[in-house]
Amino acid sequence: MPCVADWLNNPFSIVQGIFAQNVPNSDWEKKVTDYFKEKLKENNATNWVPSLNDVPVHYLKPNSLVKFRCMVQDMFDPEFYMGVYETVDPNTNARVLHFGKYRDVAECGPQQEIDLNSSQTVTSERQTFYCVPVPGESAWVKEISFFTGLVLSRVSPSTSYTPSRHKRSYEEDEDMDLHPSKQKEQHIGNSSGGDIHGCVEPKRLETEASAGHHLISPNCSPPLDLNFPLPGEKGPACLVKVYESWDSFKVNDVLEVYGILSVDPVLSIVNNEESCAVPFLTDSSALDPMECMDTAEEQRVHSPPASLVPRIHVILAQKLQHINPLLPACLNEEESKTCEYLNLTSLFVSNFMSELSPVRAELLGFLTHALLGDSLAAEYLILHLISTVYARRDVLPLGKFAVNLSGCPRNSIFTEHIYRIIQQLVPASYRLQMTIENMNHSRFIPHKDYTANRLVSGVLQLASNTSLVVDETQLEQGQLDTTGVHNVTALGNLITWQKVDYDFNYHQMEFPCNINVLITSEGRSLLPSDCQVHLQPQIIPPNMEEYMNSLLTAVLPSVLNKFRIYLSLLRLLDYSISDEVTKAVEEDFVEMRKNDPESITADDLHRTLLVARFLSLSAGQTTLSRERWLRAKQLEALRKARLQQQKCVNGNEL
Repeated sequence: MPCVADWLNNPFSIVQGIFAQNVPNSDWEKKVTDYFKEKLKENNATNWVPSLNDVPVHYLKPNSLVKFRCMVQDMFDPEFYMGVYETVDPNTNARVLHFGKYRDVAECGPQQEIDLNSSQTVTSERQTFYCVPVPGESAWVKEISFFTGLVLSRVSPSTSYTPSRHKRSYEEDEDMDLHPSKQKEQHIGNSSGGDIHGCVEPKRLETEASAGHHLISPNCSPPLDLNFPLPGEKGPACLVKVYESWDSFKVNDVLEVYGILSVDPVLSIVNNEESCAVPFLTDSSALDPMECMDTAEEQRVHSPPASLVPRIHVILAQKLQHINPLLPACLNEEESKTCEYLNLTSLFVSNFMSELSPVRAELLGFLTHALLGDSLAAEYLILHLISTVYARRDVLPLGKFAVNLSGCPRNSIFTEHIYRIIQQLVPASYRLQMTIENMNHSRFIPHKDYTANRLVSGVLQLASNTSLVVDETQLEQGQLDTTGVHNVTALGNLITWQKVDYDFNYHQMEFPCNINVLITSEGRSLLPSDCQVHLQPQIIPPNMEEYMNSLLTAVLPSVLNKFRIYLSLLRLLDYSISDEVTKAVEEDFVEMRKNDPESITADDLHRTLLVARFLSLSAGQTTLSRERWLRAKQLEALRKARLQQQKCVNGNEL
């Protein structure tokens, strides 16, 4: 039986064994998938697999099993490849069958040639996704994921591996590709390298794994744009090649993929004349050499150097409900049926729900301090953070709860620190500073580049459940140009309809999304929102930065983790309203309209029902009770009274 080191460090040996035993039957592919699926079901086995999110690619053994937590940024055209091919020795006429699945380059011995006319050749199809790390992923998600793998890899020494070369940056990788002689110098003394999981600090790993938005490609003079949606993002981009059920994945999906890492240096010469001598498995080479007719820009983008953009040949892939490493991967009922740890998952949820009340109280206190003593604003912030689009009725997204926190100090570090606190609580977030400069010069809307045949990313290409904090306190007088107007319109559409219209030049394509938007502003926001809460500070710290820093320092890591579990878990709970409560709410609304027909509208009912929904969920209740309905009405009355009071003070500003 193969040991752990075999299927982790040399998965090709497993595939070859299954292929050899089952060829020419076509079910060998299913047996490969089933084999790795069973291996990964073993206790903590998924944590033994090194992750491209945590470990620099030059530390990973080529052709080993890796995993990658990512978002689908773009999908390329399907490609045909030789799933099975035959080689022949011209001298002896000996023939050997090989599998091409999970490979970029054909495996040929020194005296072997591919027989393109062999009757044994099987042409197959695979889909390539261009994947990037989840945009705006919080540092704590990366750290917890890294340390989980670190601890378990120490328990399982058979998963250790020694880097084949010294650690170095992607820029140094480029230098090595250009000057191969330097590789020998780098290997001198390499024997001192040990187990990566046992001796390398996570900060160093993260730094070395970092890649800027633009990298210099060894085969192209212009810099290689890794196409990250958000500015300043770091991490690897990967070409993820999927062999089964790729129709179930789409742009902006968050995936965790397990597959074979391909970083063959020969992939870096795909755009050179030398590539004619390389036996590639795709249709652009061995199957049909005349297919090399793409534009140079398309070749550069679709076949970047593997040292900069590695390939992952997927054996298993799954969509992620969430990216919170503190929660079990499967939480909803449908996916739990296929989850190995269904009982453990149920136990985890029930145990946490039993202590929900004190966690909510602590979180409310924490956010009240962060919002300068304003407990009402803290209540609404909790409701906002657990809100999610749970359904769509025609074009209307149900469950969105965009909040405008007005009354924020202008040009103050207050909003920056509020964002820092949100970063510590949610798995993915981004702070959009709404300045005239950003509006006029940033790329918000993804658009199709037909020359390079790729989707060029934009700031609003975000994964589901991302928290977007729009800081309007930075806005000053100025003129929006055409780009600025389009960007503000796109932001408004995202808030109102939870969709972004991607620009395909000749038409627009609608991409639905599920983004939590919090707008911080001095007066009422220029952008639409579902709920405006005016901040009423009860304390004014003499030193805002010191106050906010001490707040984060004082909270224990274990308490922070409870807050993180609380906010992620409640977003995933089902919710319903009984017929009896529905009837009572309708009757109550009729009475409210009788008493105040001028100010009570259908929008008020919709908003109060939303507040009641999230108020119930925040208390761990999955149905609406009369008590929660009355509490929701009370909160709404307090919020409206505050707005009215502020309106009287400032005239018609609000």
